[in-house]
Amino acid sequence: MATHEKKSVLFICLGNICRSPIAEAVFLDLLKKKGDLANWHVDSGALGDWHVGKGPYHRTMKTLKKFGITDYHHKARLVKTEDFNKFDYIFGMDNANLEGLEELKPGKEYKAKIQLLGEYDPEKELIIVDPYFDDKDEDFEYVFQQCKRCCESFLEFSTKDVKAS
Repeated sequence: MATHEKKSVLFICLGNICRSPIAEAVFLDLLKKKGDLANWHVDSGALGDWHVGKGPYHRTMKTLKKFGITDYHHKARLVKTEDFNKFDYIFGMDNANLEGLEELKPGKEYKAKIQLLGEYDPEKELIIVDPYFDDKDEDFEYVFQQCKRCCESFLEFSTKDVKAS
């Protein structure tokens, strides 16, 4: 019987309490609904250490709940050098995230493909703006919708990618 390696994805943002947990929760929810959760390793991480060990921001959880994701649990963690060889994909939310990842990369050889999650947005919104400093819940809901579009598109892409190989 042939065994296959799990596919893996790491979503990152600055503090790992808003955008990357939303993306992680959305992607996990899509995998559950598709019945494909067992074939993936999914996580999220931070570039800064301000929130390490803490759960997602309260407006993150409020937004997830509003859109029916009620079983998400996460504690913020820092991106580690070994993540670059542990994950197939590492997605940043904005260009500053990509710059932070560039500084952490372990040289020129590593496994992960580093991209903006927004590269998969069918509506072509490349940057997922940090809603943390905004006063409106709608900004979190907007990030949720962006992440959902991107994650759906990425999941479709990764399924085609596997069939092609």
